Amino acid sequence: MGNGTTIGKVRGLGSAHHGAHHWLVQRTTAIGNLVLMSWLLTSFLMLGDLSYATVSGWLAKPIAAVPMMLLIVSLFWHARLGLQVVIEDYVHDSGMKFALLSALNLIAFGAGAFAIFSVASLALTGAA
Repeated sequence: MGNGTTIGKVRGLGSAHHGAHHWLVQRTTAIGNLVLMSWLLTSFLMLGDLSYATVSGWLAKPIAAVPMMLLIVSLFWHARLGLQVVIEDYVHDSGMKFALLSALNLIAFGAGAFAIFSVASLALTGAA
């Protein structure tokens, strides 16, 4: 392959072709978070009263529940991507890295599913 130099050992191997996708998804979710969080803050300002009854009544409407679910998906996906990079960069033991990435995935998907279920229960039944 090469003459034993560092560049000679990697020449011709190409890139892993997965870093650009991860970067692009992270930036896309960041833009989605910005748009949806702006919607959420604007909606809260327009509500005026932030009591449980007012917010749950507002969230029971599809026009509020759907963007809220999209915000939940985008936030948890973005957080998982960011924490995955931190774990991959700073945890060097492969067993610990695998355990932390597995725990991260379980927590992110579990918490996201719980949050979506909570919004769906408000939207479908009108009560928590």
